[in-house]
Amino acid sequence: MENNTVETTGASMGTPASSNWKNWAVGGALGAILLGGGAMFVHSNNLENDLKNLRSNTATQIEALKTSSSAQAAAHEKTVADMNAQIAQAQTNARNFAAAQARMNAERVAKNTTEMVNNLQAAQKDEAAKVAAAIGEMKSSADSGLAQVNGKVGEVATEVGNVKTELGNTKSTLDSTIAELKTVKGDLGVQSGLIATNSKELAALRELGDRNYYEFTLSKTQPVATLAGVNMKLRKADVKRNKFNLDLVSDDKKVEKKDKTVHEPVQFYVSGMRQPFEIVVTEVGKDKITGYLATPKVMSARR
Repeated sequence: MENNTVETTGASMGTPASSNWKNWAVGGALGAILLGGGAMFVHSNNLENDLKNLRSNTATQIEALKTSSSAQAAAHEKTVADMNAQIAQAQTNARNFAAAQARMNAERVAKNTTEMVNNLQAAQKDEAAKVAAAIGEMKSSADSGLAQVNGKVGEVATEVGNVKTELGNTKSTLDSTIAELKTVKGDLGVQSGLIATNSKELAALRELGDRNYYEFTLSKTQPVATLAGVNMKLRKADVKRNKFNLDLVSDDKKVEKKDKTVHEPVQFYVSGMRQPFEIVVTEVGKDKITGYLATPKVMSARR
């Protein structure tokens, strides 16, 4: 009985305490909710105010930008208009200046042209006067000099006659000299042309023009002499016997001519030639000989 009383008492005592705790808990929760809701309301209200201020400031800035942009656009348009006006004025000034400059140049050219024409006309008049005076002088001189010219023509005719006479005499002498020349056979047995024994006869042969003639004086002590592509070397000169020894080299071929006499055609062939070359010695001196080399006028090849 006592135990049951105790338990019952304990249970009845615990119920009010639990109820109070719950109440406090609920009240605290409600308070916290109320406090949180209030804070959220205050924060929400602040955000809304900030948003309104931001919208207001943004609208104000946009209007200010619109106003500034309009002012700048107007200023830019005015600047462009001013520049176009200045360009138009500059173009007008340039056209006016060019026109004025062109007029000045045209006037200056016209003036210079007129001066040049006047100067040319004056120069032409002076030149015409000089030409007329010169023609008059020439006519006078021609009249006075015609007799002199006729006299000179007579003198020239006389001189021409004298020249013809001299040419005739020369030709006669040449013919006489050529008639005195002789033809002999050379040392190769080939009939030679006319042989000259002195300078006068050699001049006559040159006048005939049948051959080329090269005069020479060859000394025993001198090196090899070359005439018309032929190398010549004197080996011996015998004054008493009028004989000589001579070495000839042509086309790398050496020919020895021994005991040859004065006025004897010393003949030798050059490679490929039909007619022989001839050496004629007209004088034998002490260790030297004098003569000429005759070569064909036409270098025809042998068949």
